[in-house]
Amino acid sequence: MAESSTTRWADLEAALHYAFRDHRRLEEALTHASSLNEHRGDEPRRDNERLEFLGDAVLDLIISEALIERHPGATEGALSKMRARLVSEAALALVARRLELGRFLRLGRGEELSGGREKTSLLADALEAVVAAVYADGGYDAARVSVLAVLDPELSAESASGGGVDYKTQLQEYCQQRLGQLPLYRVTHESGPDHRKVFQVELMIHGQCYGQGTGKSKKEAEQQAARTALERLPRDEQR
Repeated sequence: MAESSTTRWADLEAALHYAFRDHRRLEEALTHASSLNEHRGDEPRRDNERLEFLGDAVLDLIISEALIERHPGATEGALSKMRARLVSEAALALVARRLELGRFLRLGRGEELSGGREKTSLLADALEAVVAAVYADGGYDAARVSVLAVLDPELSAESASGGGVDYKTQLQEYCQQRLGQLPLYRVTHESGPDHRKVFQVELMIHGQCYGQGTGKSKKEAEQQAARTALERLPRDEQR
């Protein structure tokens, strides 16, 4: 089971750059539905799905403001693409892992045994819920400070790249010039309601999987997969 002492919250609060006034909000943000399903006799608790919903909106607003400030000359289309990369499920899960959010999650036994603390979807959802918890506990300014601090490496990398990296085009050119075959993308899984679909994509070259990606659109997932493939291909060529 995850740690539950009051002292352990200090590590997470330090990573979030925020100290909670009411830790019950943070506990709710870290409570997966599976935990409630298996402990119905305990004191009333709520899972993090409502906070996840709110956190998604808060995160979008904070990131949108930050991108407009950092890229004053960028078009709406370019800003949308940057935001999509930064708030994708895969990107948020990476941030959650950096925060070691998995060790704080409250999971049911089944989810625990199936490796829930490392699942990309659970980690991304938990991070959104935590953002909402900060917002509910300290207001928008506190949430903004926390999000910008936590996502600073990603925001800085986006700025350094010019905010317009097109991994699919780069990979297509690479494959045409060096491999003589275009990459093939295929959707392997879809989840979520229609207004919040999550797509998983697999990228194939010469019948071999070179990358996988997850995103809120097929294009976003394909970009993630192409980026993974570009990181892998040079190493493969040297073998």
